[in-house]
Amino acid sequence: MSKLTLAQASTILETALRTARDKNLQPLSVAVLDAGGHLVAFKREDKSGILRFDVAFGKAWGALGMGFGSRTLYERAEKTPMFFTTLAAASGGRVVTNPGGVLIRDAGDDIIGAVGISGDTSDNDEICAIAGIEAAGLKADPGGAKTSTGHARP
Repeated sequence: MSKLTLAQASTILETALRTARDKNLQPLSVAVLDAGGHLVAFKREDKSGILRFDVAFGKAWGALGMGFGSRTLYERAEKTPMFFTTLAAASGGRVVTNPGGVLIRDAGDDIIGAVGISGDTSDNDEICAIAGIEAAGLKADPGGAKTSTGHARP
């Protein structure tokens, strides 16, 4: 298993933010975590709200903690809200179940980190995260009923 480097995290950040500017999105906050849930890099655009760090971090941290992208968390939370109330309590409120928390996988499909983005719609946050991960030469796994490659999830 490889490790997420600062250079890769920087590429993810810069590409995600550039993608947001190209699409004229709202100001974003982007958090990149390693596989252990430690913050590797973070950037907050001007005029991004003060809670955006917590939301971005929570999206990435929740994806790592559960082992699937936050789109899966979102889909499952709709079906089993009581479990996610319990999960929120067990995690001290750190898990955010909205899309925009994307796992980072290496060439061997091992999870080496996650990106969490907050600032625009959850779908747009996720698009920017995927763009950043792919620009770093890594695999993006947003979760959900289908993977980023369109294959059905197990």
